[in-house]
This record gives sequence, C-alpha cells and structure tokens, in this order.
Amino acid sequence: MGPAGHWLAPVLSIVGLLIVAFVTITLLQGGVPFTSSNGNGNGNGNGNGGPAETPAPSNVVIVPPEVVTFKGSIVYAKAGNIWVQTGKDVKQLTKGGNDSMPSWSPDGASIYFIRTASGDGQWTAGGVVRDYALTTPSVMQVKADGSADPVRVLNGKVSLNGHTWQSWIREPVVSPDGTTLAMVSDRPNPSVSDVVLQLYDLTSKKSTIPKVVETPPLGHQDPTWRPDGKFLMYVRNGRDGARGAPMIYRYDVAKGKSAAVTGPGYLEPSYSPDGRFVVATKTSSFGNDLVILDAGTGRELLRLTNDGASWSPVWSPIGDAIAFLHLQGQIVDLKMIRLDGDAPNWTVKDITDLTEVSGLDGSSRPGWFVPPDQLPAPTPTPVSSVAPSVNAASPSAQ
Repeated sequence: MGPAGHWLAPVLSIVGLLIVAFVTITLLQGGVPFTSSNGNGNGNGNGNGGPAETPAPSNVVIVPPEVVTFKGSIVYAKAGNIWVQTGKDVKQLTKGGNDSMPSWSPDGASIYFIRTASGDGQWTAGGVVRDYALTTPSVMQVKADGSADPVRVLNGKVSLNGHTWQSWIREPVVSPDGTTLAMVSDRPNPSVSDVVLQLYDLTSKKSTIPKVVETPPLGHQDPTWRPDGKFLMYVRNGRDGARGAPMIYRYDVAKGKSAAVTGPGYLEPSYSPDGRFVVATKTSSFGNDLVILDAGTGRELLRLTNDGASWSPVWSPIGDAIAFLHLQGQIVDLKMIRLDGDAPNWTVKDITDLTEVSGLDGSSRPGWFVPPDQLPAPTPTPVSSVAPSVNAASPSAQ
C-alpha cells in the first residue's frame, strides 16, 4: 500500500485531464455532453432520459424514413436558413445563416421571413452621440421553389436627425387576401415605441399602429390571421412578479378594437381552418405544452401534450393535424399531432416525428401550406366571435 501513493495521484490527475479534454472537445464540436433525453422522441414530462444525440450538420435536415406523409409543405428555419419540407423531401431555400421566422404567402408561391445584416450606426443616448454595432432586420420574400434570390419587402434601418439606427421587426405574416403584412415592430422610431403590433400595406408601403393596449415595455408578439382575414390574434406580454404572463388577444380589423381571449399563460395562437378554434402554447412552471381553445371564449377544450417541451404549434390547413416544435435533450425537432374525431371532441390519434436530431431554430415558428386542390370543401367561418372570455382576467378593450 505504501508504494501505491507514488503513482496513484498522477494517474488520477491524468484521468481527470482526459475527462476535461473530452468535455472541451465535445463543446467545441457543438455537442452537449452528459445531457439526457429519453431516446425515443416522445418525452417523459421533463425532456430527460437517455443520452442526447448529436444534431445533424447545419446544412442537413434528417427526415425519419418511416415518417407519415402529410399534404402540403411545412416551412421552418435551421441554422439561420429557411427550409421547406414536403413529405420526406426537404429543400434549403436560403443561405448565409441570418434568416428566421418564415411564413407562407396566401397563395403558397413565396415565403416571407426576417433577415438580419450587420453594420455600424450612431444614436443619441444620454445626450451624447454614440457608435453602435447594429444587426438590422429586414422583411424578405423568396419564391417557394427557390427559383430566384430573396427580395427585400421592408427595411428595418432607421435614419433620424442624421443618425442611423435599427428597428426591431419580428414575425411577419401576410393577410389571407395578400394585401397587409402584420408584424411586431418598434418602427419608425425605436426611441419612442416598444415592439408592438403593426400593419404594413404591401401596396401603399405605409404602416399603421393599431391602438391596442400593451404593458410597457413588454409589447406584443405572435400575430396570426383568422382564415377570413377579419380578425387578427396576437399576444400581449405581461409579468406576474418574476414570471411572464402572456395573454392572447383578438383584434377586429374593421372596427379597430381588441379584446382578451385568454387569461395569463397562453401564447403562439394558430387558427383552425374554419376559424372556430385555436391551438396555442400553454406555459407553466413545468414547461410549455399545447392546448386547443375555443377561439371565441378562450375555453380550453383539449390538452395535446404533457411533456413540458412542446411549443410553436401550427394548424394544418386541412384541419386534421398540428405541427409543432419539440425539445429532446438539447435538440429541437419538428413533430406532428394527428387528430381523430370531429370538432370539438377530438382525440390525439398519434404523434409523429417529421425531423429527427436536426437542430431546428427554436425561436422560428413553422408554417404550413396546402394547395387548394388538396383541401376539403370549406366550412363557413363564423360571422363574429364576441362571446366573453372564460379565461380572460378582464374584458380589455382598445
């Protein structure tokens, strides 16, 4: 036992250095050592389980060979580029690593998204003109078949009093008639505005800021059009102590008024094709899950997930499925819930992986388009949705 003391300490030191080297190399290669996931893509309530898998390279999206086919195409972002998936086929539309937040044009011919560009600017802060490094966003449009380079629709660059600055522009979505771009932004003067709901006329090139309530400086997020274009849902961000308290609101485009649909804890709404229901993300201390709500009252009708790691849902234009982002270990992938039965008495038929270990951008919501010749006969959209909200904390007006 005596002589062992001379070599035991050096051996243990070498082992420790090897472990440190392994962890360091893994981190440099983009992996996350010693994290866990359940290894089967279904989650167990907290995203933990077996060893995490290494995500696909930045220029690859992996589609499981046994994936259930779906009608239409789904757009999403990965590694700062825009991708379109049609069944098992995946196409990369943009490159450069600066693109996010894609959404379809109403006719499915093109995709709108946000592209950021680096640059220098000057702005006055505290009475002093200072130099800044900028990452200026622009709304871009690219053909869905990738046949042409993207074109700029709206520039986030701000020029005031001889100085250059940037505005925030996020989540561009075009109205069903193709005339109006909804977004959240602090244009045209970020010095006097929070990031709030705005409407941009694609013909006149003019913006309007609806007079809807906000909780300064938290602003709004998640605009989404009802399929008939008469209503626009969005999220009013709020706080409850240290916790976020987002609420879904509905904006009447013709009347220019808004009302709360839910109480705190709901965001990322997506309308059903008939406009009667909404799938949304429900937040809690256990994470994020998906629920279906009555679009008029905000009443919760069906909980779709219970893993605490699901968000950004988008309803299929056919109405029989919902695509969403899911976190497994440290990797974000796309999944699809298939619904069984008739509204509002659905059940979850199954949950399918549409990508695997692909590392999608978690802050970019997917979008879904189905050509008209693949859609079922339309169900009339309700004339109005004015019933008081069951979940709403108060009946907020404009």
